[in-house]
Amino acid sequence: MTEDDDDENGPPKLPGGKFYMTPEGHAGLVQELAAQRERRHRTVEVVAWAASNGDRSENADYKEGKRLLRQIDGRLRFLGRRLAHAEVVDASRQTQRDRVFFGATVTYLNERDEAVTVTITGVDEADMALGKISIGSPVALALLRARVGDEVTVRTPRGAELLEVTRIDYPVVA
Repeated sequence: MTEDDDDENGPPKLPGGKFYMTPEGHAGLVQELAAQRERRHRTVEVVAWAASNGDRSENADYKEGKRLLRQIDGRLRFLGRRLAHAEVVDASRQTQRDRVFFGATVTYLNERDEAVTVTITGVDEADMALGKISIGSPVALALLRARVGDEVTVRTPRGAELLEVTRIDYPVVA
């Protein structure tokens, strides 16, 4: 699957083809888009210089530069589409703070009585090492709309697992 395929076959979208994203995640993609555009500009200059050196069929700088341009252009297309269809959700403005929605930080007990804390984010922001899980992950889908004290079932490769929601937090209004 390529990055281009992700839009069609990827994570759950809002009606109209939108993707949930936090303001921080959106800002990160905007920064990456600007950096990729600058990188493309520098690479075009290198390719133009390499092309001016003559025979392109045996010019490694030219071939590598063209390959890199294709890679950058693919990422630029992906970022442009993702940002065009982004639905930025500021979790600090959530009014139903007693239920789990996008942007919530949720603490739950698993079947081994281990407390696990995760924040539900957009697919592009998910990073399990930081406790950020994608809105489309099995755990997030199971937790959505739950309240403190609710038990939810999540389907895992090991089978169904019961989770008990013990805490729900949202960022404070900025």
